[in-house]
Amino acid sequence: MSDSTASSSSSPIWLYSYIKLRFFNRIRRFLRSKSSNRKRNTTSSDPHHFDTSSLRPTRVMVKESSNDHEDGGLGLQRAVKKLHFGSWEEKELAAEEIGTLAKDDVKVRKLVGGLGVIPVLVSMAASEVVDRRRVAVFALVQLANGTYTNKALMVEAGIFSKLPKDINILDEPTKHRFAELLMLLSSLANTPFPLPSSEIVPFLVSSLESDSSNVETKQSCLGALHNLSAMLDNAADLVSNGVVDTLLKLSSDKELSEKALATLGNLVVTLMGKKAVENSHMVPESLIEILTWDEKSKCQELSSYILMILAHQSSDQREKMAKSGIVPVLLEVALLGSSLAQKRALKLLQWFKDERQAKMGPHSGPQTARFAFGSPVNPQAAQQGKKMMKNLVKQSLHKNMEMITRRASASGDSSKIKALIISTSSKSLPY
Repeated sequence: MSDSTASSSSSPIWLYSYIKLRFFNRIRRFLRSKSSNRKRNTTSSDPHHFDTSSLRPTRVMVKESSNDHEDGGLGLQRAVKKLHFGSWEEKELAAEEIGTLAKDDVKVRKLVGGLGVIPVLVSMAASEVVDRRRVAVFALVQLANGTYTNKALMVEAGIFSKLPKDINILDEPTKHRFAELLMLLSSLANTPFPLPSSEIVPFLVSSLESDSSNVETKQSCLGALHNLSAMLDNAADLVSNGVVDTLLKLSSDKELSEKALATLGNLVVTLMGKKAVENSHMVPESLIEILTWDEKSKCQELSSYILMILAHQSSDQREKMAKSGIVPVLLEVALLGSSLAQKRALKLLQWFKDERQAKMGPHSGPQTARFAFGSPVNPQAAQQGKKMMKNLVKQSLHKNMEMITRRASASGDSSKIKALIISTSSKSLPY
């Protein structure tokens, strides 16, 4: 009885499987017949409307593209194998091939990173053989582009300890690739991953100070320093390696000034960075000179930001700036600069105004009592102080009018600016 029940229960399952199999067989035969009819119709059609010879290259191209994809996969597999087990010549060829394949394919970068090739490439980057080191660094740059995991694997493999101590042994292309690699790896500074900045900074500073380094190499080095300076914990290593003086020198180069000033802006907010900037013999003259770059509004904004930090609550720095002629330049920026540069220039001018009023307090007349500006003790003397300040502002504006109109090339009409300055009273200035 149980056997008959089991057979009766299994028969519907077998029948259902049989019907399903026949259904898929029919669908497959239908698709085959449809594709064969399509091919037959294509070959029997009018050649004036459908050129069969023009269709053949398409099929060949599809076949070749699939073959190229397969060849690329096989080529990557062979390259990884040679990199691990081949001779030095085979390793060099394999490294170059891996770099080429990873350059345009993110999937290849992520795949290769997990196949253990990064430690081998890092060891090759420390080789004294020029070609071997060059292809290894090239492959590392391509593998580090856009992949956090590969960057972390390179740091763990000790890439920073492999950096040349003497950059003069490097040719310019290899030096540039090292700078690119460090710029990519320095982005880890904004992550919880530990980054030994003390091992990176000497190479970057040497490359920036080298006369043989081109602009592209210096820009990559500045990008790496900017990434490192974004973390305040790295300020000590950067300042102790002389980064501040190097950045101040490069800030005078209009091609490199923006990145150099941005990095200085990150450092000057720290105590060590601010002291290093204050003690430099190039400050504040070099920063004031940058304020006169009318065509570089971003540089004006960054320079005024650094000057604001230096001048804040520091009468000594404000006195140095005043002796260096910053007030006429600030007046020009307040009139012709960008909106952000104007705000910062006006803020600095307000500080200089307040300090001048504080110094003029004891000498503002024959009065015997000392009082603050605006005090209700003697309103008449306060009004005289205001009138004196207005006259000083007018004299300063008239004195610097020619310099302002000469540099206002963007306006194209200096006569209008001259008339505007003459007709503008000190009441219209936030100064």
